[in-house]
Amino acid sequence: SLLFIPDISGYTEFVQTTEVAHSQHVIAELLEVLIKANTLNWQLAEVEGDALFCYMEEEVPSFERLLAQIENIFTAFYSHLKLLETNRICPCRACASAPNLRLKVIAHVAELEFIEVQGKRKPFGSAIIEAHRLLKNNIDGDNYVLISEGLAQEMMMPENYHSKMYDFQQGSAHYDGKTLEYRYSLIDPDLLDFKPFDSAEKITFNSDPDLVLDREFPVSGPQLFEMITNYANRHHWSEGVDEFKFNANEVTKIGTEHTCVINGKHFNLVAVTKEAKPGQLVYGELATNTPLGESYTFFIIEPKTSQSSRLKIELYLKTKSRIKKLLIALIFKGAIKKNVGTSLDNLQKYFANQASSNPEANDLLVEAG
Repeated sequence: SLLFIPDISGYTEFVQTTEVAHSQHVIAELLEVLIKANTLNWQLAEVEGDALFCYMEEEVPSFERLLAQIENIFTAFYSHLKLLETNRICPCRACASAPNLRLKVIAHVAELEFIEVQGKRKPFGSAIIEAHRLLKNNIDGDNYVLISEGLAQEMMMPENYHSKMYDFQQGSAHYDGKTLEYRYSLIDPDLLDFKPFDSAEKITFNSDPDLVLDREFPVSGPQLFEMITNYANRHHWSEGVDEFKFNANEVTKIGTEHTCVINGKHFNLVAVTKEAKPGQLVYGELATNTPLGESYTFFIIEPKTSQSSRLKIELYLKTKSRIKKLLIALIFKGAIKKNVGTSLDNLQKYFANQASSNPEANDLLVEAG
């Protein structure tokens, strides 16, 4: 049977030196990407923090199929890192340093045995230990594929195999008095054919916003930005919304989608951005299926001090219908202004309650921001 372990390099430092919530989301996204890159139909035995432990029971793929799987998984991984880098809106260290993560893949062969724990069947035996110990090798690099010598021989892998992407070398490591030989190739991400994605184009307008509101908040700019862009926080302050539907394991970036449920109706929104002045943090949302047509809402944050910031909300209503324009001017503009104003009131109350109930925690949040 094939044992297959994609492992994210740099995970420990990434998690220990960055914001916990966003680092967890980044790793969760990347693990999902690796799982979806499965072309061999391997089984996922377990998610091991920063790695996937996978296997193909009583089957070993051909050398060509294995290399195709490895290339696909590296391509998917680095394509997603490129997406995170290109469409990033969050200023935190986790989102900024995510493109520095790397990937290594271990492939081994074994006669598998299994144990059952709480109804779950899992691979068991010394070969499982060997596969994981091969992660601790002396390869000079953190971006590579390692194929154990046993697997190489099982697949009749050519010695010193070389191609545009691969340049396999011989290696070995010693564990508990036993020598494990392997073949490895460093992977150059620049040789990968990245998967296409929609890039973060900035929205421009030829007219002034239809509505502008602003408030000051006794929190840092990054704190306020996190409160607004993390959809899990929306229920604390958004007025008139019954439910928010979103992917809880995803960092908000350009193109991220979520749904607002209002009186049983679903309104779809997608994250966008526009040009920002130096020091500003900008997050926008495009609503495409409202009764008034398309609308853009931008949250523009200007940090004042380490413990204060100003939020300006700009609303652009886009419609070609003269009747809708008239309705907006006469009726809806006032209602929208009242609703947005109440949301800002709720946001101020939330931060005030947080500060009064736990001032020490709030100081720590300010320092983290």
